[in-house]
Amino acid sequence: MDPITLIMLAVLALLIFFMFRNSKKRSKDAANLQSQVVVGAKVMTNFGVYGTILSIDEEDNEVLLESTPGTVLAVHRQVVARVVTPVAVDENPAEPLEDASGAPEFGVRTDEPVESADVDTERKKSND
Repeated sequence: MDPITLIMLAVLALLIFFMFRNSKKRSKDAANLQSQVVVGAKVMTNFGVYGTILSIDEEDNEVLLESTPGTVLAVHRQVVARVVTPVAVDENPAEPLEDASGAPEFGVRTDEPVESADVDTERKKSND
């Protein structure tokens, strides 16, 4: 056989291998998500609405989602993109590092004139 044909067959076999691998990974992730979708779970939908699941209708694949107190949305079960888990907040945030150059932080006013403003006025005078 020609070496180019062998290389092409190897590349084709590699592509088929990765397609099946990716398909299995997606189906595993979907099954994991569906196992986490239970009544009372806080979720996010594909269109960015956050809410709490009130009920799940298995026959119609419908989920009742409460986005705000008193607002209930009926959405398809596949619209649920992910289950939101609360993020742990660090009680002792790290101290911010001080700037070694001695420059003020962004937004802090100083009484000293800014050097770049002097340069801009000199440019304007030379253009006139």
